[in-house]
Amino acid sequence: MYLVTVLGNLFIILATISDSHLHTPMYFFLSNLSFVDICFTSTTIPKMLVNIQTQNKVITYSGCITQMCFFFIFVEVDNFLLTVMAYDRYVAICHPLHYTALITPQLCGLLVLLCWVLSLLHALIQSFMVLSLSFCTHLEIPHFFCELNQVVQLACSETY
Repeated sequence: MYLVTVLGNLFIILATISDSHLHTPMYFFLSNLSFVDICFTSTTIPKMLVNIQTQNKVITYSGCITQMCFFFIFVEVDNFLLTVMAYDRYVAICHPLHYTALITPQLCGLLVLLCWVLSLLHALIQSFMVLSLSFCTHLEIPHFFCELNQVVQLACSETY
């Protein structure tokens, strides 16, 4: 299923790049969403496959923080891109005569950049908050996926 996800999203990206008829804002956002989906699934699935192969179900603290940071980034970019795509469709449907004047390639690039910047800032804030916690013992989490609630529950410092 991981290969199907990666290959399917790669085909979407290649189709939008290769066909000049698909060089529209909707397909620009769709190809960005496909790229983010590849990255999003690649944050957890490879670790899970390694754990299955080696029968080792542990993730280290540094691996956990790294995985959480990338997971937050890609989840949030995914959500922001879906919001931008909804806005694009709203303008196309409700203001069809003004669409080309409102949704320019520069605006599309700025919206995608804004999605990435906001996601990166929020993910870094979340990661730095976790990094400020102290832990009583050597931290290894017995899962392939590192969730924020699991790490907070393992902390010895005040988490409020």
